[in-house]
Amino acid sequence: MAHRMQLKDRTAVITGAGSGIGRAIAGSLVRRGCNLALVDIDPGGLEETASLVQTSGIRISNHTVDVADREAIASLPPAIWSRHGGADLLINNAGVALAGTFEQVTEEQFEWLIDINFGGMVRMTRAFLPLLRQSPDGRIVNLSSVFGIIAPPGQAAYAASKFAVRGFSEALRHELKGSNVSVTVVHPGGVATSIADKARIAPTISSEEIEEMRAWSRRALRLQPQAAGEAIVRGIERRANRVLIGSDAILVSAIARLMPVSYWKLLEAAFGRPAPRSNRQRA
Repeated sequence: MAHRMQLKDRTAVITGAGSGIGRAIAGSLVRRGCNLALVDIDPGGLEETASLVQTSGIRISNHTVDVADREAIASLPPAIWSRHGGADLLINNAGVALAGTFEQVTEEQFEWLIDINFGGMVRMTRAFLPLLRQSPDGRIVNLSSVFGIIAPPGQAAYAASKFAVRGFSEALRHELKGSNVSVTVVHPGGVATSIADKARIAPTISSEEIEEMRAWSRRALRLQPQAAGEAIVRGIERRANRVLIGSDAILVSAIARLMPVSYWKLLEAAFGRPAPRSNRQRA
């Protein structure tokens, strides 16, 4: 059995660190003595995360960056090197959501989501892999989703991005086999973050449908971010290739393995989220 990854005195780069799961991961890492380079588009969120997790003896730096901005990402590794002298962990957590069927969302909205959820992860990985290779024990941690295992209606863009994260992560893991850098892919289930409230909405969705979706989100997103963050960090410590977060993710993964084509017939009642009315079949 592989020895546990030691996080004390390491440096972790975390995107989407200004709130939610990213902030929770930061807190769990700090408790293990890990230094942090916090990355987010929201400078206020970064400052709040840093103030919440700051502990004596831990070095924390804030970096206000949009992961869709190629030039900004290219400038990150030297900035983090100058502050921390390297990086051992890259945690690609930044992500956004989009409500609407494929036909309802605009081309611009679809590409916006893919560019952040998938493109941002790829750009960050390309930028930081040289630094991680200099670490004696480097790891890339990519946040997919339970919707990187199943693909429900109304989630074409989000599921496409999260399946892409999963595929990229698995291929990269195989490519890096035998090196000092490993890859973990994480599939959270329903975590109580603000991602649904901040989601962009397709222009043709009615206000009533928007409220239905938000009500569904409040019911489905129940796991507290702190629990998710701690589970992710425990997965990093045990060098897991894949981490399922929440009982819903564990159940969905099992059903998808047993019913890879017809899983939605069984899961539809459990998820309880209908496609937007304009896309429902008429009786």
